[in-house]
Amino acid sequence: MADEIETESASFLSTFASELFGSPLNLCLLAICLFLLYKIFAGRRNATQFEPRPPALAKLKKQDFTLEQLREYDGKAKDGRILMSVNGKVFDVTRGKRFYGPGGPYGVFAGRDASRGLATFSLNEQTIQDEYDDLSDLNSTQMESVREWEEQFMEKYDYVGKLLRPGESPTDYSDNEEDSSKDGEKSKDD
Repeated sequence: MADEIETESASFLSTFASELFGSPLNLCLLAICLFLLYKIFAGRRNATQFEPRPPALAKLKKQDFTLEQLREYDGKAKDGRILMSVNGKVFDVTRGKRFYGPGGPYGVFAGRDASRGLATFSLNEQTIQDEYDDLSDLNSTQMESVREWEEQFMEKYDYVGKLLRPGESPTDYSDNEEDSSKDGEKSKDD
């Protein structure tokens, strides 16, 4: 029984090899496939070798931002940091610079309040307002969308502060940070 299986597999391989190498067309197709496989795997290896990893930025100290201050973090400055606001909260989205940085699909939101654009699923620059947007004209479905985006950003990116309304005073976060570090020290001693 084992001899019959061996004979059948040898016969199959022999037939396959003669069909593959017996026709010039099949040889050309085989050569093209091998060349494409080489390019795919060689391209992946070269891409990982030559992509310099940008230096990691230090975590941004928690602070509140006006729209003008937020615009400074559009990814075009020397450090490349990118902040954006969603539903009044400011997030450091630098890790997602392929999406939110200059030239990225959501690059229009870099250094801006993205709430209206995310609520209306619009990447149009006219959707983004240069003045504080209270979002009061959005319907309940759009506001729910903004809240969902906010939750996603809270899970994925660092929350660095809030977007200030005109005339609003910034929060002093230094007391909160000291309190949290003192709490951490107490728990270590316990």
